Amino acid sequence: MINFCKNVSCPASQKLLSFQKGEVLVEEGKIISRHLAACEFCAAEVEFYAHYPQSEEELVAKVEIPVPLFELASALLGNKHKDFSLLNQLHCQNDVVKI
Repeated sequence: MINFCKNVSCPASQKLLSFQKGEVLVEEGKIISRHLAACEFCAAEVEFYAHYPQSEEELVAKVEIPVPLFELASALLGNKHKDFSLLNQLHCQNDVVKI
């Protein structure tokens, strides 16, 4: 199974954004280009920036995640043992609270 995610060897998102904007040194651009050829996740991130321009401030801005969304993401991402009890609990709570 292939993990489609950012790894420790991946350039930071700010570097990829700078690369996409053409704001990196030539040698650094070559290194990032080689990485993009081997990393589908970073290549997709650079393509995303090409279609949806970002500013440095938007990329590093701290955004508060609503608690229910954070709990859902934690339940989904932390589910290594196929234990859906927390996910089911969150789903049941959602049925009770109508927005």
